[in-house]
Amino acid sequence: MKADAPDASRRWIAVVLAWVFPGLGHAYLGRPRTAVVYAAVVTATFVLGMSFQGKLYSIEPGQPLSILATFAVYGAGLLNIAGRLLSDNPGGTVLSVTYEYGCAYLLTAGLMNLLLMLDAFDIAVGRKA
Repeated sequence: MKADAPDASRRWIAVVLAWVFPGLGHAYLGRPRTAVVYAAVVTATFVLGMSFQGKLYSIEPGQPLSILATFAVYGAGLLNIAGRLLSDNPGGTVLSVTYEYGCAYLLTAGLMNLLLMLDAFDIAVGRKA
């Protein structure tokens, strides 16, 4: 039972690191090249979403789907937090021609990072070589 304790902490550290910044969990697990690729892809997707004036969703009363969208964008971890702090308009620009693309990119970046968290967990558990 005690032999499992380091593995349990290792898997959760990898998951938390993967949430904090894309690829960080994979770097922690000894996969630096994979980590760099994942970090580049998710970060580029997030930056494109912000440059297309997409919306960083927050829960809105009377809009139940905003809960799912908020969960998705918060999946990007520190990228989402930095985007909210550094952007002059985290709510996006609805009248922008690229607004819908920006929203899609931001949601995609967060969901990709959530999948990378699951991947880091599977690697730490030993389900994936």
